Amino acid sequence: MTIPPRLRRTLTRLRRDLLFIATGVPLHLLTAPLFLWTVTLIVKTVAGTSSSAPAVLPIPLALVAVAGFGLTEAHRWRYRELCGVELSRLRRAVPGRQFAYNWLVAPCLGVLELLVLVLLLAGTAASTVYAWIMLVSVDWRSTHQGYTTQAAYVMAAGLLALVAVPRLAGGLVRLENRIAPALLRDSRGEALKRRVEDLTESRAGAVDAADAERRRIERDLHDGAQQRLVSLALNLGIAKVTLKDLPPEVRQVIDDAHREAKESIEELNNLVRGLHPAVLDELGLDAALPGLAARAPLPVRLRADLPERAAPAVEAVAYFVVSEALTNIAKHARATRADVSVSRLGEILRVVVADDGVGGADSSRGTGLTGLTQRVGSVDGTFRMSSPTGGPTVMTVELPCAL
Repeated sequence: MTIPPRLRRTLTRLRRDLLFIATGVPLHLLTAPLFLWTVTLIVKTVAGTSSSAPAVLPIPLALVAVAGFGLTEAHRWRYRELCGVELSRLRRAVPGRQFAYNWLVAPCLGVLELLVLVLLLAGTAASTVYAWIMLVSVDWRSTHQGYTTQAAYVMAAGLLALVAVPRLAGGLVRLENRIAPALLRDSRGEALKRRVEDLTESRAGAVDAADAERRRIERDLHDGAQQRLVSLALNLGIAKVTLKDLPPEVRQVIDDAHREAKESIEELNNLVRGLHPAVLDELGLDAALPGLAARAPLPVRLRADLPERAAPAVEAVAYFVVSEALTNIAKHARATRADVSVSRLGEILRVVVADDGVGGADSSRGTGLTGLTQRVGSVDGTFRMSSPTGGPTVMTVELPCAL
């Protein structure tokens, strides 16, 4: 027998609602006996009618405190698994709201849930009243001639109850889905604080992922394309040395190809070092910066005071800042020298790059300053630039040493 899709959806929803209500009854009504037990012991303790009450009283008091918080986590699981409603991180919820829900609202909801379940059981029993009558002895049925009419009324009432149960259960579930998220939520300040923490964690993960991706690209270029170019340059060099009887035009083509291959290797080396040099991982920022200064097309005075290493992502950002700054100075500043100072002040890594160029640096001109600002901001760093017309230009970057 095939069940119509609409009826199947209704039955599935009814089963979910009844399961949600059934699991809520013990959780909601558990606080009632604890409350009565606690009040009874308190009254006996104050009145002095029981010598054991003061000794036993800490037990229900402890259970009251545990229930005020522990039941909240049980409700969180119940709403998530049965209704797909994700309550907030209840470990941060305001304690007063948790106690208000578990000790004031929950018992009322538990009574309503219990009434729905009782109505379901009563409706099921009443609608099957004729089956119950068949279990009664024949003598009883013979002495109660009007039982069939009464049973018809009972069965009709049971069927009406069963028809009402799905609506009542659905309405109660919707009511609970409004009340619980409204009470069991963080205050606005706590929610914003948690949001900031989540964004900080996701940002740190994104920075680490980007840094790992740059390292992968560097390895692929070094082990793949670079090795092929080196092999090509060697073969062209061997051909230039060994093939002496070629026409001058052919030798010229080989010479040009050999030169282009060597230039490509040099450019690829610069690209790989700019992405993420191996020395940065192995020895740290203070060991990687001299290579940048040596490759710069103008004199660079470098001062590095780094008693301790910073986080790998922070070191990568600092290296990129110095590399991009020296490139910009060489391209746009028309400077004769540059000064690079890198120091650690507590938990702050400070990078200062200065030059004696013409000044007037402006991020709107596409000089790479926008990319530097974004890169520094990715680790919660600060970027400041002083570049009056005529110079000098001073760029100061401060980065947190730990993410």
